Amino acid sequence: MDRSWISNPNRISAEYVAGVEQFLEVARETVDAIGCTLCPCKNCINRVKRHIGEIKRHLLHQGFLSTYTVWVEHGEVDHSSGPAHESFGDEMGEAFHDATRDHYFDIGSTSDMLSPEQPADSERYDKLFEQLKTPLYDGCNDTISALTFVVKLMHLKVLNKWTDRSFDMLIKLLQEVLPPGNRCPDSYYSTRKMLCDVGLGYEQIDVCKYDCSLFYGEYSTDQDCHVCGTSRYIRKKIPHKRLRYFPITPRLKRLYSSKSTATLMRWHKEGRVVEPGVLRHPADGEAWQNFDSLNEHFASDPRSIRLGLASDGFNPFGNMSTTYSMWPVVLIPYNLPPWKIAAKTNYLLSLLIPGPKSPTKDFDVFLRPLIDELKVLWNVGTDCFDAHEGKRFKLFASVIWTVSDFPAYAYLSGWSTQGKLACPVCLEDTRHMSIRGKQCYMGHRCFLEAEHPWRNRKDFDGTVEVRPPPRRFESSHILAQLDAISPRQPGKAPSNSSRKRKRLSSELNWLKKSILFELPYWSSLKLRHNLDVMHIEKNVCDNIVGTLMDIEGKTKDTLKARMDLKDLDYRHELHLDLDGKTKPFASYTFTKEECRGFC
Repeated sequence: MDRSWISNPNRISAEYVAGVEQFLEVARETVDAIGCTLCPCKNCINRVKRHIGEIKRHLLHQGFLSTYTVWVEHGEVDHSSGPAHESFGDEMGEAFHDATRDHYFDIGSTSDMLSPEQPADSERYDKLFEQLKTPLYDGCNDTISALTFVVKLMHLKVLNKWTDRSFDMLIKLLQEVLPPGNRCPDSYYSTRKMLCDVGLGYEQIDVCKYDCSLFYGEYSTDQDCHVCGTSRYIRKKIPHKRLRYFPITPRLKRLYSSKSTATLMRWHKEGRVVEPGVLRHPADGEAWQNFDSLNEHFASDPRSIRLGLASDGFNPFGNMSTTYSMWPVVLIPYNLPPWKIAAKTNYLLSLLIPGPKSPTKDFDVFLRPLIDELKVLWNVGTDCFDAHEGKRFKLFASVIWTVSDFPAYAYLSGWSTQGKLACPVCLEDTRHMSIRGKQCYMGHRCFLEAEHPWRNRKDFDGTVEVRPPPRRFESSHILAQLDAISPRQPGKAPSNSSRKRKRLSSELNWLKKSILFELPYWSSLKLRHNLDVMHIEKNVCDNIVGTLMDIEGKTKDTLKARMDLKDLDYRHELHLDLDGKTKPFASYTFTKEECRGFC
């Protein structure tokens, strides 16, 4: 298509005016919800979004950007090696331009940073682009803008764990060293306020003192908890607890606002090599494929995002003598290749659940805002711009499983991982026995094939194993059990009669019906919960190695274990000697020479 009119200096000629109308027809296909798209005039140079009529005036009065001959910002595909439009001059400007081309890139704000009257996105981005073009001080290197300097300074603060006070002291020193009239922020507060417009904001939601409920949604303006009646505040608008919620929709859309990440988000469908019997990626697994077969409308678009939800408690103070447990909830996008899934930069922090105590059975209370957002992303989706194709599309997302350790498994699934029926897979078929007052789970040979020779050996527990593996419970069976559970009032309030309620025998080990079942697809998932790699590989490996090498404090072959064998009346060769303190040498324990060879 001839576009020589772009360089025509006569902007009132019939050729130039016809060319502008031709461009506007293309641009109308990329307008956002308020009718705006990027303006390619010589002043805006595809940095600012404007209405179509305003773009026409700019092009007729100020001229068309001469280097913009392939309209990649307006839906055309650039087949050349590099972009046809001008760059910003530094890598941060290019990345920011790539990310903010889409109006729906809604970065939100931080409630304690910005005023309730927020500027429109276009005004916000105009301000940020202005900061990218403005040098830190007059005469400064063009590659160091005010925004670039602030971001790099905050990066150093995080890496070196500077306190807020030390950061303020550094800022004051820089103000004295830099030339007068510099654009360096004058305090840590000013720095944070600037970064809020880049997308580092979050929502703060007050929490009941006893974890009964959130002051969220229809209860956001309440002064007392609607469940237990406890006051919302300790004093003078200071809440007992505060949940930090980081909306995920803007960050999911941001994955498609960069050409490189937008391409990688299709890898699970377009870049993955399928080889029967080989598991390289979650998409090779049975659970993923079963989910796709049941939800064809979701799976038909490779851009639909599948997420994993992970959570665990930690002590933010690093002092283990201080009892405090904070629980982050992180989402991991599985569309990416394996080497990108494991990158921390792709983890999406969605919730930061406050302490000082673990949420335990009330975990669902804190998941409420995230679940509400996930339901919208499944049922309605969100408008998104695909930088790879240069087109808008409807983005959908789903959580296909959780990842946690065994205690957190109970909080997320609703099945107690303690007691006789601790196994959340076998449920009521869990095979258990009591030894010296503790529960043990035996009979693992039942998972072997029916003709396996180990089934007939009595060396394990003195019996022959003839039982089949436990049943695999269908979703309908689990939902029927959950429907039989008595309603439970959340929270740890002293007046809560459900706090220490004994479970009925018909309720088995169910504590609650997890809030995750509110997701329309959750009950049909083949694999809902996973145990994390650390506890399966590292801890189990440590225990095996400790037992083989008979490492004191790490071996499981203890005096109590030998006493258990005597109580069970088998493996007589391993029973303690008459003094009750000496362990006979076991065939599975390494000798000193074998230990040296192993190490």
